[in-house]
Amino acid sequence: MSCSFANQVISQLELWNEKSSGKYEKKDHVLPNHLDEKVAALHLENLGAKLTKLSKDQADYISV
Repeated sequence: MSCSFANQVISQLELWNEKSSGKYEKKDHVLPNHLDEKVAALHLENLGAKLTKLSKDQADYISV
């Protein structure tokens, strides 16, 4: 549940910080990948783990 609560808080902060930019319409949105990874990194840090970045070859191999 900690991750879902963190996702909600991070989402709310993003919406608040971007409220005057017009970046987000008033509708449902999927959490952007960079914010989801931010939550994952915060949780993994507390578990003593580290989120690594894919190399270009790895990303190309799995088409991301």
